[in-house]
Amino acid sequence: MGVGGQGGANLGGMRTHNVVALCDLDEARAGKAFEAHPQAARFTDFRAMFDALENRIDAVVISTPDHTHFHPAWWAIERGKHLYLEKPLAHEVEEVRRITDAAAAKGLATQLGCQRHALAGLRAGVELVRAGRIGTVTEVHSWVDSKRGMPKPLGPPEKAPPGLDWDLWLGPVPSRPYTKGLAPYDWRFWWEFGTGETGNWGCHILDIPFWALELGHPIRVAGSGPAPDPARSPTSLASRLDFPTRTSAAGRDLPPVSVHWYQGPPPVLAARGIDAQASRRKNTLFIGDDGMLLCGFDDWLLLPEERFAGATVPTTLPRSPGFREEWLDACRGGPPATCHFGYTGPLAESVLLANIAYRVQGEFTWDAAHMTSGRPDVDAHLRREYREGWEV
Repeated sequence: MGVGGQGGANLGGMRTHNVVALCDLDEARAGKAFEAHPQAARFTDFRAMFDALENRIDAVVISTPDHTHFHPAWWAIERGKHLYLEKPLAHEVEEVRRITDAAAAKGLATQLGCQRHALAGLRAGVELVRAGRIGTVTEVHSWVDSKRGMPKPLGPPEKAPPGLDWDLWLGPVPSRPYTKGLAPYDWRFWWEFGTGETGNWGCHILDIPFWALELGHPIRVAGSGPAPDPARSPTSLASRLDFPTRTSAAGRDLPPVSVHWYQGPPPVLAARGIDAQASRRKNTLFIGDDGMLLCGFDDWLLLPEERFAGATVPTTLPRSPGFREEWLDACRGGPPATCHFGYTGPLAESVLLANIAYRVQGEFTWDAAHMTSGRPDVDAHLRREYREGWEV
């Protein structure tokens, strides 16, 4: 579902498997995928696809805009279909929790689209932290070096381009006339449809500390930055996620840790005397009581360098057969994929909570079990009302 853009990349990664149906509401954007898979039935509406082919479908890949993740995912889960879903899993915190819990109850094979999870460079950072090379970690700083956000105002209403089902593109959000500046991509920076650069990159980058430190749900969240725009995501922000003590998979007690998230350059680099060259191609700084680790998707650096000269990376994590292949193996009864929703559900919720903290410009405690903060302005951002006909 959704075969242009990232959907096309996902389809390409699974092209050798039995693709029985393709669903996209933009005929022009989906054209190349349709041509490449002439054997696959074509649909505009995912509901019609399930009605026609439910018995032939074993697993579903969803690569639609954020605001339309939940509904097709829910339909797939209700029908017992294994599910690969693009980040940030869903648009609302409540939607993420519902998908996570429902997929677990059905025993489905799941995978969130954190494709970089399989990269050797990212795994090296995880291995170094877990091996204790920098001692006990209680502070992490992660960032995306981007100024994207605050898109220009939308233009006047006009007729939708040929082949685009605009009403279906809107999905569960209130009906509105077509305007340029949303489809096919800039929806990402409008809160009604997207989740900004934090939603775009947060699940990829925060995957590093979440995996390395075996994090789950935060207990406190804070956010700050430029004055929030009610409709558009910002060009910069800062958030902090505080996590409690926990027990590792190996049975070790792990201390509380604060994970700081930034859109834009993190002030910690200058404060710690780390120059731009050292931080190039990196996005995460672990601070331990015996050193620091600066890492990213494909590179790492232990600091201070003179102390860690000649350091090597342990290799305890099993190699991935390929990120999408992990999920396909799980669909066939193999072990769970590494980014199954049991792991990435709390990650995706944390990313969305970081956005909420920025939008309310404040700090709140988070009761993950009851999904409440004690602040009405925060709780109002946890869920949305669906327009008539989209209620679930």
